[in-house]
Amino acid sequence: PTGVLNILVLGSDSRSGSENAALGGGDSTGARSDTAMVVHLDADRTKATVVSIPRDTLVTRPSCPTPSGGTTPTTYHAMFNSAYAIGGPVCAVKTVEQLTGVRMDHYIEIDFAGFAGLVDALGGVTVTTTQDIDDDSSHLHLDAGTHRLDGTQALAFARTRHGIGDGSDLGRIKLQQQLVEALLKEAGKTDLLTDPAGLYKMVDAVTGSLTTDTGLDSLGELRGLGQSLGAVPATGLTTVTMPVVAAPSDPNRVVPQEPAASDLWESLR
Repeated sequence: PTGVLNILVLGSDSRSGSENAALGGGDSTGARSDTAMVVHLDADRTKATVVSIPRDTLVTRPSCPTPSGGTTPTTYHAMFNSAYAIGGPVCAVKTVEQLTGVRMDHYIEIDFAGFAGLVDALGGVTVTTTQDIDDDSSHLHLDAGTHRLDGTQALAFARTRHGIGDGSDLGRIKLQQQLVEALLKEAGKTDLLTDPAGLYKMVDAVTGSLTTDTGLDSLGELRGLGQSLGAVPATGLTTVTMPVVAAPSDPNRVVPQEPAASDLWESLR
């Protein structure tokens, strides 16, 4: 409940089940995690920083345990999101720590159904887009302006890439960061994060769609984290993307932009 806290949040389409299938999720053999955010909470809980890591970042992927009991070799110039595909959230955590030099205290993985359920539990979220969104891949079609989104629409908003900007993952990250801000604002309006009974009910509704480390694997621990987040005012939230540039070896991949990326991670240590 006190002290600096770093949490790796992963958005996954790897979970099987009818709900995920209906929302476009992959099956259990097609593990992908194209969304990764490092959530940094200051010790006094007056500020929080959310740093998105582009999935196409080329990184050094450390040796990771495999489900079969073996280990993977250290791999250089690997795509960041391959860590999850190779070794699940444990390998994703190791790769983030290798990349950032920042220790992750916890991880939370949420699937499609869980994200949609979270938004619906809050009664929806309000977002504003400055341009029309027309993306057949995510099935989202919105005119420019302010919209109230339900869970299914918010999930499509988070997945939209082809219908906005230059169609890159960096454009999608901006939409995801907007959703994070909208979610916290919605929770603050309803006093959900400071209402133990309401928070317990919401956490209970989405735990079936969450995978966490052992430090967050109970309703009580997740509720405590939610209450800790509730202490952060809306004005104390900063959302950023790790600075990147096109990779010299492949213009379709990116690498950390230095020294800006290292300076960012240093500020969170």
